[in-house]
Amino acid sequence: MFARRSLIVGLAGAPLAAVLADPRLARAAAAGLEDVSTTTASGATVTAALARPAAVPAPAVLLIHEWWGLNDQIKTMAAAFAEAGYLALAVDLYGGKTGATPEEAQALMKAVDPAAATEALGAWIDWLRASPEGNGKVATVGWCFGGGWSLNASLARPVDATVIYYGNVAKTAADLAPLKGPVLGHFATQDKFIDKPMVDGFQQALSEAGKTATIEWYEADHAFANPSGGRYDEADAALSWDRTLAFLKANL
Repeated sequence: MFARRSLIVGLAGAPLAAVLADPRLARAAAAGLEDVSTTTASGATVTAALARPAAVPAPAVLLIHEWWGLNDQIKTMAAAFAEAGYLALAVDLYGGKTGATPEEAQALMKAVDPAAATEALGAWIDWLRASPEGNGKVATVGWCFGGGWSLNASLARPVDATVIYYGNVAKTAADLAPLKGPVLGHFATQDKFIDKPMVDGFQQALSEAGKTATIEWYEADHAFANPSGGRYDEADAALSWDRTLAFLKANL
């Protein structure tokens, strides 16, 4: 455990964006995580990667990957959350597979069984709440595919805070009725997938359900927070990260 924590702290001198953009550094950060597993209510074994903060017990963050799968980038984000003081668990909804091309990623995303994914995320939220290394508080954070599932997870198993990075938020007021904790959403004005009409509809549905969310807009495109992609926006990625940390600190 000491070696893992030392590695995470050792990366602290490099900016997060630099680590994410450098495959060698991201691989090193990812190697510092521990592989863990749990069993769902139906008996399925599900896996994740765990990053521990320097001090425990600590509030927990459940990370849900993009359509690429649980790769080094998402594991690096878990290491960054651990550096910020959170027990960070990056779940795997693809059963150990990752996509190297958009075609592969899309096929993996389409193969996800919503019921099984919901059950897995619920099991992991329960696992984090029960962990002696946690303080009982849990937030969900996800990007793209994972952004939508961050919301889905917090509807299936109410959590203390939900963060959505440009994820599918097409929900009705009835869908949103189980929502308990506060929500922070990061969205991009140039995003043609998760666009303003969808987000406006989400806010309307929240209002009808008697809920609210903090919605932040960025003059950027989809996946602007991913340094390994062509739509990366350094300034907006940094701003959204700062806002996420402030939001979690206020609610966890």
